[in-house]
Amino acid sequence: MDKGVAAGVVAVELATGEIHVFHAKSVVLATGGHGRMWEITSNAYAYTGDGVAITLRKGIPAEDMEFFQFHPTGIYRLGILITEAVRGEGGILFNGKGERFMERYAPTIKDLASRDVISRAVYLEIKEGRGINGSNYIHLDIRPETVNKYAELDGRTHPDGTPYRVTAEEVLAKIPDIADFCRTYLGVDPVKDPMPIQPTAHYGMGGIPTNKLGQVVIDNQETVLPGLYAAGECACVSVHGANRLGTNSLVDLVVFGKHAGIQAAEYASGAYMPSLPADAEEYTRKQISDLMNGSGKEKAAQIGRELRKVMADDVGVFRTEEALGHAVEKVKELRERFTQVRVNDTGKVFNTELLNTWELGNLLDLALVTSVSALERKESRGAHAREDFPRRNDTEWLKHTLAYMDEFGRVRLEYKPVKITQFSPQDRVY
Repeated sequence: MDKGVAAGVVAVELATGEIHVFHAKSVVLATGGHGRMWEITSNAYAYTGDGVAITLRKGIPAEDMEFFQFHPTGIYRLGILITEAVRGEGGILFNGKGERFMERYAPTIKDLASRDVISRAVYLEIKEGRGINGSNYIHLDIRPETVNKYAELDGRTHPDGTPYRVTAEEVLAKIPDIADFCRTYLGVDPVKDPMPIQPTAHYGMGGIPTNKLGQVVIDNQETVLPGLYAAGECACVSVHGANRLGTNSLVDLVVFGKHAGIQAAEYASGAYMPSLPADAEEYTRKQISDLMNGSGKEKAAQIGRELRKVMADDVGVFRTEEALGHAVEKVKELRERFTQVRVNDTGKVFNTELLNTWELGNLLDLALVTSVSALERKESRGAHAREDFPRRNDTEWLKHTLAYMDEFGRVRLEYKPVKITQFSPQDRVY
């Protein structure tokens, strides 16, 4: 950035290891989410929060990072998503006692409750020893005999009023990919066997603060950083609030992605070309040098495993003061140990070890911001659930979190008000 104006991008070419500077009038960040910081996730391997981490280090806050959605039905151990359409078609959740447990948590709509409600219900069933064979998963049953039995008990009908019935062929036609995943990785046939599932880290509601036009804003006064835009999961506009609705991530792409692109083009057509800093490449070169020349006392893979475990244990579906405080201290320790990591691959061509290690640094920074933000928010709201503060508190906490990180890794929080237009928050009743 040149005096608070975006001036381009510094990038490393994987094929050669060369550093390139792209001088530009406007920049659009669309780098995806950060779900890889948890142990079990539906996110692709590359979802390491790169864009949010980069802007965080340039003084731009990360907004609402404590709000991360856990999808209730990830394939056991893999995290691959089993679509909510399975429950929509009549799939039923059972615990290790063979009980349809969602009747206890959402007596009206049961297995069709929202993602966070079901994720917490699954967590509690497992925590209280009612996982399958005492393990950390439960069953999602889409077998035709099960679906038809409970459809009859629930009085479910087709639109024409006839009793709701499904066949094995209809099940397979509606979830072919899920059936293939379960057969390939677990040896389970969904039309013959219940599917083992557990909550999986799925989607971040937080990210780089933007306005509705995709322009990056840098404070609680909505001050725009000229020339910088963000869209998709890396951005926080915040159309999702504290908990994204199913399929609504498309809004981030189709609506705000479009606006970000239009705004970036219009800005570039009328703006001057900002001057590049004389040392534009220096920060990137230093990052690479530090990773290539560390002491080697620590291993990136081990730090990554410890990060994912502490985030799963302490900053997961349920959170407490004690657990979050432990997470903050643990992530600080891991960040310090990360300075002692050394990349062993000294080559320049497709050095994926260097890339993976750099990405781990991004996850560590975002994990710290997430943990600190969650620790300070002393209420439960949407995807942020505190066991010690189980109620939503609109009087004190109807506000967005803005987390800043200084060059020493210290996190400072500010807040900005939530804009209420037509609909005020209401209690969710299921």
